[in-house]
Amino acid sequence: MKKKATALAALVLAAATLITGCSAGNSQTASSPPANSDAAPAAAYAPLTFDNYGRKVTVAKKPTKVLALGPNTCEVMVALGLTDYIVGTSLKNHSRGPLPEYKDAVEKVPVLNYQSATREAVLSSGADFVYAIDWEFGGDKLDISELEKYGMTVYLNSATTIDQTYQEILDIGKIFQVEDKAEALVADQKARVKAVQDKIKAAGKKPVSVLVYDSGNDGVFTASGVNYETLLIELAGGKNVFGDITEKAWTTVNYEAVLERNPDVILIHDYDTPPVDEKKTEIEANDTLSKLDCVKNKHYAVIELESVLPGDRIAYTVEKLAAAFYPDLFKA
Repeated sequence: MKKKATALAALVLAAATLITGCSAGNSQTASSPPANSDAAPAAAYAPLTFDNYGRKVTVAKKPTKVLALGPNTCEVMVALGLTDYIVGTSLKNHSRGPLPEYKDAVEKVPVLNYQSATREAVLSSGADFVYAIDWEFGGDKLDISELEKYGMTVYLNSATTIDQTYQEILDIGKIFQVEDKAEALVADQKARVKAVQDKIKAAGKKPVSVLVYDSGNDGVFTASGVNYETLLIELAGGKNVFGDITEKAWTTVNYEAVLERNPDVILIHDYDTPPVDEKKTEIEANDTLSKLDCVKNKHYAVIELESVLPGDRIAYTVEKLAAAFYPDLFKA
């Protein structure tokens, strides 16, 4: 009888151990953060509220699955060491690839859509947080209120000033509890931009007049004075020849207007299609643009489209543009 009781007790103890083990295993799986993350326990996360360009955005708990829609938002996440959180990105057609230091990490990120993200792809992604360039919203594109109904917190990338870009980086740092990395990234950007500006000022250089050339058909599709790109051009010592246009960020100007303003350099956008060489050919074949001295002298500058979007490339872009505007001052 004693042996039977002992055996029964052992059996009960083993069953209890098995149940406890299974329960503990399920709990750990459910709460596990992305690999290599700095995630704190949910109880330690205090809700955060941000003014996201006029929208009140509250992040109640640390996101675990993020859609970084746009090559610039994706690279910001990667630059902050948050690659493992990203479950999808978009607008690869506006990219010439990540900066070399982020190449391996960015290539690990799943591509939700090569072009703009679709409603179906976003809603079925399982994401709980969306950090997206504002191009992805409005009209027949994504709708913020609908995504929120599906449990997604939406933080827009919509900076129109350099300071707003820095604030976005700092906000993302707070949301994912990597404030130190965000502050270091912003400090590095500011120091590098200042170094460029100090060098131009010390050399006594005059501003270079710049025409932004995105594309050309019935005129030149270009950046206006309220375009974010104009700020980067100015930081690099340039001046947008159509900086006086302020009605909207992008505009089409006729070829005669370009000839009248006679830019020193043409800044060509590099993205999916057509390639830069084809754009140069169409510029040089144009009866009006071919009269420009900068075209005759082939004074072109080239910049990846994603590099003139608000993100982590402020310093990179300013350095690259300054080298193109003042090649004698910024020699390789």
